[in-house]
This record gives sequence, structure tokens and C-alpha cells, in this order.
Amino acid sequence: MIADVSGKGVPAALYMMATKILLSQMIKTDRSAAQILNEANASICSKNPEEMFVTVWLGILDLTTGIMTCANAGHEYPMLKKAGGQFELVKDKHGLVIGAMEGAVYQDYELRLDPGASVFVYTDGLAEASSSDHQMFGTNRILDNLNTDPDRTPEMILQDMKQAVSSFTQSTELFDDLTMMCITYHGKV
Repeated sequence: MIADVSGKGVPAALYMMATKILLSQMIKTDRSAAQILNEANASICSKNPEEMFVTVWLGILDLTTGIMTCANAGHEYPMLKKAGGQFELVKDKHGLVIGAMEGAVYQDYELRLDPGASVFVYTDGLAEASSSDHQMFGTNRILDNLNTDPDRTPEMILQDMKQAVSSFTQSTELFDDLTMMCITYHGKV
């Protein structure tokens, strides 16, 4: 799971913490990704006078089959590398952000991960990192960096991406966080 809260400062941090706790508890149950987002949205909307919201991408990986059941609540598109292939953008089914509207409905979709497949997800702070001449890092640069050596370990991918953003932005201050997650499925052990 990866998520990003609207706003900044202490109120946003507290809102994210409460959302994280709620989602973490729901993930431990036998629900699909979409069911978790549906229930989290209902709970958050019932107690949201500040009208804050959270984007969430959630994937539940069955380690025996390699099938990842996913749902997206207004978050950035994930990037998938099939075994032996290159990373590609997965234009998944987006739902509304969590906390924006009661009754929003989220849908499950599946990613099939064969041994050697990887998934990369990130918050918008990565794509929106800006250089001194106000250009954004963008999705194409993310994909280019991922595909310089798509078979690197997740740790190396994250380290190289952080370095690429640092080189791109140089001394320009980032206005948003850089949160990234990468996993590689190695198959049934």
C-alpha cells in the first residue's frame, strides 16, 4: 500500500496517521482491495469535517499464485515490469480519492506477477519534483530511469531513482515528499 494525504503540516500528518491505522486494521481481514477502500472511505467520510482526502493504491499479493488484487483511490498509476521485460505504466481503474465523497465505489483489478516481475509505485511528489527552470521530473523520466536496468534489485531501483531526482532538481527545494515502493516477485518458495 502507498498513500498520499492532501495538505501539509500537523493536521495532514494526523489525518494520514489515522487513515494508515484504519487501512492497516482492514488489511488484516479477509477483504479484497476494493472492499477495504470502500469501507475505509465510508469510515473516513463519516468523520471528516476538514474535508481532507487521501490517495491510496493498494495491492494484495497471493504469494503462491503471483496474482496481485489491486484497487486505486485516485493515486498515481503503478508501473509493472513483467519477467524479462521493461517497466510499463499500468493505466488502472481509478476510483475517487478516499474521504472526498460518501458512497464512492472502488473496483478490484488483477496484476499477474510471474517470477521476476516487479511493481513500482510512488507518490506524486516524485513526478512533480521540479528543476530550477520549473520542469517536472515527470512520468517519462521515471520510466526511463526504471528501464536503464529493469532487473536491478528493488533497493537499487529506489536508490537510483532518488539519485536521479536529486541530480535533476539539484539545489531546488522539493515541495512534496518522495515516497516510493518497489517489489519483485520471486515465485513460490
